[in-house]
Amino acid sequence: MKKKLLYTLMIVALLAVAVVPGVTAQDELSGQLEIFSWWAGDEGPALEALIALYNGKYPNVEVINSAVTGGSGVNARAVLKTRMLGGEPPSTFQVHAGQELTGTYVVADRMEDITFIYEEEGWLDKFPQGILDAMSYEGGIYSVPVNIHRSNVMWYVPAKLEEWGIEAPATWDDFLAVCPTLQEAGVVPLVVGEAWTVNHLWESVALAVLGADGWNALWTGELDPAGEEMVAVWNRFGEVLACSNIDDDASGLSWQQATDKMIAGDAAFNIMGDWAAGYMTTTLGLTPGEGYGWAPSPDTGGTFMWLSDSFGLPKDAPNRDATIAWLKLLGSVEGQDAFNPLKGSIPARIDADVTNADLYNAYLQSAAADWGSNTLASSLVHGAAANENFSGEFGTIMETFREAGAEAAAAVMAEICADSGACGG
Repeated sequence: MKKKLLYTLMIVALLAVAVVPGVTAQDELSGQLEIFSWWAGDEGPALEALIALYNGKYPNVEVINSAVTGGSGVNARAVLKTRMLGGEPPSTFQVHAGQELTGTYVVADRMEDITFIYEEEGWLDKFPQGILDAMSYEGGIYSVPVNIHRSNVMWYVPAKLEEWGIEAPATWDDFLAVCPTLQEAGVVPLVVGEAWTVNHLWESVALAVLGADGWNALWTGELDPAGEEMVAVWNRFGEVLACSNIDDDASGLSWQQATDKMIAGDAAFNIMGDWAAGYMTTTLGLTPGEGYGWAPSPDTGGTFMWLSDSFGLPKDAPNRDATIAWLKLLGSVEGQDAFNPLKGSIPARIDADVTNADLYNAYLQSAAADWGSNTLASSLVHGAAANENFSGEFGTIMETFREAGAEAAAAVMAEICADSGACGG
């Protein structure tokens, strides 16, 4: 009788778990979940919103937010490499979708294939095929994208342009034409910051000179990195850089501080990814279209240079089940809607409602429209276009340019392309 009663109680308990909304086996998750990223400080609120959602679903899991400060992950990636090579991976880590992941930790067999998550969640038709391809290697999918960012954006303050009597330039020739006027007024025409922000500017200039087809051909080996077209890229970049603060205070500025100079009217324009929109909206409290304006970086209208932040599952990661639950949250509409409005990015999912003005502001809606209609080009500086061996050496190419000019920079770029296996190698 006692055995029968115990059996009945067990069945009732199992049925309760099956029918009560939100109750799953994962509600019993516990232990620690370490989330490694570079979303600290001003970029923290979006990640904190995700963590709050996760805590509400899995209250017995202690989330450790291991964020390392430094724009574009320049510091975080170095710390991560030490941990991964040392056999001490975090539970999961932020990584740019594309070669930054597949060309490093996936080819080194340090990541789990998480195709099974996509199959369990029904995601295989919920993300653009191009993004799935960027996260895939030899038939497996290795990360979950939480967003889409745009690299080629020129930011400005509408009221300041009106005060100076200029318009946002559609071409680099237009920009160079107004450069002297701004300089005579004591305004920096184009503000840059620390080294990676200069590299970020370069990829927008390169996209302008080469066009989307030429840019994409560079990474497939169809365009010679030492050829005349690339020399033209470096020459144009030099002209643009001459209208910046590169030789003044640039090296001491974070990307946020460079943005601040633009907002204050000390500089007219800034080329930065649309995490700047997140900063200006979420941190500075500015209204898009009023407190700040935007346009495609000059000569790149109709092309969307993309990057995506994603998370994967390292092999031998601590607390695998809790990590899988985190990845499922990231890929959900709920997770993407919590994260992206704060981050200044748009959802990677194609079924998210970006027309919801209560969540997605004017800038984000315009970015979503461009994402759906523009030609796509992958970002170099933010991990989509080339492997880390190449991108890690890009600073050497930039130093060569600054010291020896365009032809020398193009020649060194060709050497690094060959040595790293990038550029179609």
